[in-house]
Amino acid sequence: MEQVRLLEAIIETAIDGIITIDTRGRIESLNPAALKLFGYGLDEVKGRNINMLMPEPDKSGHDGYLHRYQTTHEKRIIGIGREVRGLRKDGTTFPFRLAVSEVQYDDRIIYTGFIHDLSKEKEAEERLREYAAELEELVEERTKSLRKTVRALSEAKEEVSLSLEKEKELNQMKSRFVSMASHEFRTPLSSVQLSSSLIEKYAQPFNNKNITKHVGKIKNAVGNLTTILNDFLSLERLEAGIIEPTFAPFDLVKLSEEVTEEMQMIAKQEQHIIYQHTGLESMVNLDQNLIRNCMINLISNSIKYSGENTFIEFNTEINDKQCFITIKDNGIGIPESDQKHLFQPFFRANNTGNIPGTGLGLNIVLRYATLMQGNLHFESSINKATTFKLSFNK
Repeated sequence: MEQVRLLEAIIETAIDGIITIDTRGRIESLNPAALKLFGYGLDEVKGRNINMLMPEPDKSGHDGYLHRYQTTHEKRIIGIGREVRGLRKDGTTFPFRLAVSEVQYDDRIIYTGFIHDLSKEKEAEERLREYAAELEELVEERTKSLRKTVRALSEAKEEVSLSLEKEKELNQMKSRFVSMASHEFRTPLSSVQLSSSLIEKYAQPFNNKNITKHVGKIKNAVGNLTTILNDFLSLERLEAGIIEPTFAPFDLVKLSEEVTEEMQMIAKQEQHIIYQHTGLESMVNLDQNLIRNCMINLISNSIKYSGENTFIEFNTEINDKQCFITIKDNGIGIPESDQKHLFQPFFRANNTGNIPGTGLGLNIVLRYATLMQGNLHFESSINKATTFKLSFNK
């Protein structure tokens, strides 16, 4: 008797539904979990055919299924779970996994069905499918954007012979085109940038917020275009293997001050770049142009991904053994899941939204640092701060 009470307690408190039927498909019992799933009271279902709990077409086909189960090899698969749908009292349906056991009880056979509700699992699967579809759409949009950028070069390449000599000629033409286009665009962009700064200066006495607003938009647009041109030109030269560092002594502090002044011109409203140097020395033996490009790239990112009324910390340090260049912002941060892909070309973190960018800058900075036998490290906390540190041995 103790074992019987224990078994009854287990059935009554089971999380999954348990149903028993006789050989003609009539319901004998449902535990509380099964009654709750289907929305019935026990007196409403006991003695009725189990197909009342099934939507069509299972409802019409259940008796035939039970007969085949009793008379054919289908008995062999007893206990194996299968996914079916249940019909609640209110007419709604839900998915569940059903496992059936055949039980010999008091000289007769009954069938016990174990029901596991799959509603939450199915909802999670649907959300996962929707998220995957959104990701595919985003990837497709970015792919289309990239294709537009390189279409002119790709069309030119299709017209050239596949021979090695012709392929080499095409690469040379491409490099010259990128260099020429970059130069031809950079000159008018510099003029626009300077003119916008002068307009902002001359308009100060009028204290017109609309002028300040639109001048800011011009400066941001010019800065974005300049960054894109610089990134593609740098990537092209790196891929072609024509960039070799030229090591020569230069004043790191002087260069950093010049870059700070230049980048402050394109900073957002009340966004301040604070430069500080640590150490008694200021001379380093590196490639000044590559270092300048690294600084501009990292500070540009800090400007883009930080809001107005924020500080960007720009520090240099020279000690007996190493030289360090550190840029720290208080921006949106980099999601932890994206950090391992951060230096891949054309990769952008999933929280950048509509902030413009090519996804090339950090890859270029890393490759420049590597060419100068240096390292690039970073630390980032989402919505708090991101720090990039370049280090070089003396």
